[in-house]
Amino acid sequence: MADTRLELLKQIAAGIAAQFGEKCEVAIHDLAGDTRENTIVYIENGHITGRETGDGPSEAVLRAIKHRNKPFKDQLAYLTRTNDGRILRSSTLYIRDDSGMLRYVLAINYDITGLVALENSIHTITSPPESKGGDKGQSTNTILHDVNGLLDELIEQSVNLVGIPVPLMTKEDKITAINFLNDTGAFLITKSGDKVAKYFGISKYTLYSYVDINK
Repeated sequence: MADTRLELLKQIAAGIAAQFGEKCEVAIHDLAGDTRENTIVYIENGHITGRETGDGPSEAVLRAIKHRNKPFKDQLAYLTRTNDGRILRSSTLYIRDDSGMLRYVLAINYDITGLVALENSIHTITSPPESKGGDKGQSTNTILHDVNGLLDELIEQSVNLVGIPVPLMTKEDKITAINFLNDTGAFLITKSGDKVAKYFGISKYTLYSYVDINK
């Protein structure tokens, strides 16, 4: 049944990509197995994010792997960006198997960079000076090529969450940052514990004791 479901998803992905053209990337992630580095099993228009079959998960997919036993609602029409700065309108659909376990993720990323640039140009002409400035404060996630880049992104997010440089962090600050990483599924990435412990200047034993504190 899983193979039949995957073939259906591939058919849908190809149809979506054909309908919306080369600016629309559609990827299928397979959450089965223990690997976290090679979740993409099918992709159309991978030039949008520079990814290909065999590449790893996005932040949304990694979080799904971490919490796959919990209920997940599809995420529709939110903004992400590529690591070269292009803006995407994205949707993430979670596909379950017959037992109700998350099995596949269908990810749709439409490149709206040109449309945003056009909108900003029009806005510059039609709006009075005091209303200029764009969408300040709007946060977007970055879609990266591999899990190592994703781990770096998540570490940066954990520091931004605390709002204090690592050398000035208290124990409580580091606990907050590390539990954010745990919640996002960062520690599912191979050798992530070593990198995170080194980044925060603590031992791996201390790292995992911080995770246990908020369990």
